[in-house]
Amino acid sequence: MTTLPASSAAPSGVPSGVPVLETAELVLRGYRETDFEPFAAFSASPRASFVGGPQSRWDAWRAFLAAIGHWSLRGYGMWIAEHRATGQVAGRIGVMFNDGWHEPELAWHIYDGFEGRGLAYQAALAARDHAAQHWGMVRPMSYISPDNVRSVRLAKRLGCALEREVAVLGRPCQLWRHPTGGED
Repeated sequence: MTTLPASSAAPSGVPSGVPVLETAELVLRGYRETDFEPFAAFSASPRASFVGGPQSRWDAWRAFLAAIGHWSLRGYGMWIAEHRATGQVAGRIGVMFNDGWHEPELAWHIYDGFEGRGLAYQAALAARDHAAQHWGMVRPMSYISPDNVRSVRLAKRLGCALEREVAVLGRPCQLWRHPTGGED
């Protein structure tokens, strides 16, 4: 993983201070207005059912702006995962700490057409290592619905252990604990 310095003169739409991480196949970066269309498509799809969706376009817009604002409020957040070879938005990966959460969460949302390629794995490793090295988050957690078979499988591949059953926003889910980060 390569970490590029956050630019004070960020490209249009990218909040300043968002570090850019690079993996073999992805660039994890801040948000651009052009990222909204793939964000809205994911948010409206059944694939978003594990992350509060499907959502209307208006609710997706509000969530998109909240994701940008999270970086300003907390100093960390979810990156846009840009597929290096095509320039397409492949999903979002990062750390969020929403109101009502137990603690910061390492989360991933992979968009249609990009699943099953190992992209979430490499992005989650990069985000987890960055969070440990730069934000002191050495053993983050991930909320995962027990019905989300792909995310449970990814958590296990990342070395996570099921810690306990919890409820988030009134919905049952599992809290998976990551191993100590920053060492991969």
